[in-house]
Amino acid sequence: MKSRNRVLYYGKKAAAFLASVLLLSVLVFYISRLAPGDPLVSYYGDRVEKMTPEERAWAEEKLGLKDPISVQYIRWAGNALHGDFGISYKYKMDVMRVIEGRIGNTLVLGGIGFLLIFTLALLLGIFCAWKEDTWLDRIICKVGTITGCIPEFWLSLLLILVFSMQLKWLPSSGAYSVGKQADFSDRVCHLILPMTVVVLSHLWYYAYMIRNKILDEVREEYVLLARAKGLKRKTVLFRHCLRNTIPSYLGIMAISVPHVLGGTYIVETVFSYPGIGTLAYESARYKDYNLLMLLCLMSGIVVILCNMAAQIINERIDPRMREKEAAETSEVMML
Repeated sequence: MKSRNRVLYYGKKAAAFLASVLLLSVLVFYISRLAPGDPLVSYYGDRVEKMTPEERAWAEEKLGLKDPISVQYIRWAGNALHGDFGISYKYKMDVMRVIEGRIGNTLVLGGIGFLLIFTLALLLGIFCAWKEDTWLDRIICKVGTITGCIPEFWLSLLLILVFSMQLKWLPSSGAYSVGKQADFSDRVCHLILPMTVVVLSHLWYYAYMIRNKILDEVREEYVLLARAKGLKRKTVLFRHCLRNTIPSYLGIMAISVPHVLGGTYIVETVFSYPGIGTLAYESARYKDYNLLMLLCLMSGIVVILCNMAAQIINERIDPRMREKEAAETSEVMML
């Protein structure tokens, strides 16, 4: 019975995932093609201005742009199911090859940034909860609130102005210097400023969240009972409150992946960092339909998967959600 319920549970999740991806692909496809701009400029450049009406019609026919949008979508979806996402109008090569050349940089910046945010937010939140209402807690809260309210693009420009233009300590753009693609230390130097922006922009939001969750646990009745029995505040905080807070923190961080990823895209654009964010900006600017479509689809899939992961985590740790899910599954089986 339990195995059958589990199959139904994950079957519902898989169906919801496929429906979400299908809806996302339709929306992105239609919106991108209805947006103003000329995709022929991306493919042919300035030669478009010199094209005759006949040449322009031939070019649109070649790229499949003369068909109705619904026909274009069906053709694209059919090819996508076979792993063919088309060619990039701007780069004149398969979109998967274009993305393969950039995705590693984004995974390094976003992945390391996420791990730093996850670890530092947890440590900072625990420290502030331990030092509740002390001068250290108040100062950290105020400084964190200020840094958390600064937009990523403004903070990026500020760091470039200070550390690149004035002090000349760190590079202001790119992932590596010319001719130093394999130089590890050079890559680290190029990562410092964008990584700092990614971490500072999100750190305090999650640190403040873990601080408040720990303090909420501290005020629970079982904590008062433990303190009344003589347990020290440090023991109760770390052995009981923190342990009860960690599972919900994992769910929160699963949802935060798209949030951090979106911030990474902005930072990449400001620092001219050759990642997915910069590529997405270029594909939208130049109406590179096939590239833009796959990038949006990939980002959307990440958002959907992370939200589902957070929901599964919450359902596993919250008995009320498990009971609700079991009741819904039983109704489906009865039908």
